[in-house]
Amino acid sequence: ALYQRLAQGLEGTAMASFSHLPAEDRWALAFYVGRFAFTDAEAAEGKRLWDGDPAVRAAFPDLAALTQTTPAELATRLGEPRARALTAYLRRHPEAAARPTGSTLTLARTRLAESEAAYRRGDRKAATDLALSAYLDGVEPIEPALGARDGALLRRVETAMTELRVSIGRGAPAQEVADRVARANALLDTAERALAPQEADNLASFLGAFTILLREGLEALLIVVAMIAFLRKAERPEVLRYVHGGWVAALVAGGATWAAATFFISISGASRELTEGFGSLLAAVVLVSVGIWMHGKSHADAWQTYIRDKLSAALSKRSAWFLFLLAFVVVYREVFETILFYAAIWSQGGHLGMLAGALTAVAILAVVAWALLAYSKRLPIGRFFSLSSILMAILSVVLVGKGVAALQEAGWLDVHPGAWVPRLELLGLYPTVEGLAVQLLTIAILVVGFSRHAAPRRARPAS
Repeated sequence: ALYQRLAQGLEGTAMASFSHLPAEDRWALAFYVGRFAFTDAEAAEGKRLWDGDPAVRAAFPDLAALTQTTPAELATRLGEPRARALTAYLRRHPEAAARPTGSTLTLARTRLAESEAAYRRGDRKAATDLALSAYLDGVEPIEPALGARDGALLRRVETAMTELRVSIGRGAPAQEVADRVARANALLDTAERALAPQEADNLASFLGAFTILLREGLEALLIVVAMIAFLRKAERPEVLRYVHGGWVAALVAGGATWAAATFFISISGASRELTEGFGSLLAAVVLVSVGIWMHGKSHADAWQTYIRDKLSAALSKRSAWFLFLLAFVVVYREVFETILFYAAIWSQGGHLGMLAGALTAVAILAVVAWALLAYSKRLPIGRFFSLSSILMAILSVVLVGKGVAALQEAGWLDVHPGAWVPRLELLGLYPTVEGLAVQLLTIAILVVGFSRHAAPRRARPAS
């Protein structure tokens, strides 16, 4: 209102229009005039509230909220003394409510405030949707950058956002939801400080690029190497081109994804989580079936020629394309995640360190692949099937856990926290009842499958 009056003037009085001033100057003047309605003591109390209470900061996610909120309206939420004190401080220091231009964390704060307001009105559906938007549209886009800077902080933010949705979903008291929102906003403030523009040094970029690629690449490498070793054992080198074609196509698709995300489109948080979630579950289903099948062949050491003959008949053109699809899915899932993290690291500087970290990780992965392939050549075929089936089983449990967690973050699955469940991301284990239940179900299927499909041991035939 003050800004508009300054622009228009007041007809019939000495109050002239200041429309000739730039908009920035008119805003500055409006805040300057507005400060005289409050005392310095109130402003001092307002500063104490602003610095010490995340809930009051949540009331002003950005400057737009500050300009559109009257002291009377604020008093209905915070009480008149606190509302006057806070307004007194922000009229003197509006820059406190300013957020970096284009920051998605600003959107996250806005959605959190809207979610709390909707919940207080009794609209749980809208509150849930807004809380989910706060994460997917506000937090998810900065996850790669925050994960590269402070992975522990990122996990705390994710947990806080999940706990908020859980409280809303079970109809918790309004004060509990407000406390959850305040906790999330406090963590967003910490995240914003962690993401403050700064030139990353080469060592930090090296470590970030190295650990991310090594972590993401190892899962895909184990599966692809197992397929290659399997085809060599089956003496089917002509099918190898389908496996190699699958992982090469995944790398090409990953490059296309990077180009599209950089120059043409913006990959939403929901798209990221759904890609990871469904990709993980699809790979897990395939690995369960392959693992059970391999275990069924693990007792046939005395019949190597027989097994090779059967494998040759079983590996039809359709099966070869199936291996292509499996190689593509497991590699693209990891490439997709790695690209997003690398883009975030690159934007922070330390380019030489990042490239060195990536090359080092690639070199280690290459050595691991060579060692696994060399070791698999010396294994008897029965032993190879046994170890491969165990590897497939473990990876399927890991991937199904990660897939469920991703779909929960995307809002496709409900979340029931299990505080007694440890968080071990390397094993795909997350503190939710749904994730643990699906992993236990996968283990049960594997146990039953291994038991039913295990070939009976036979006496070695006389030569």
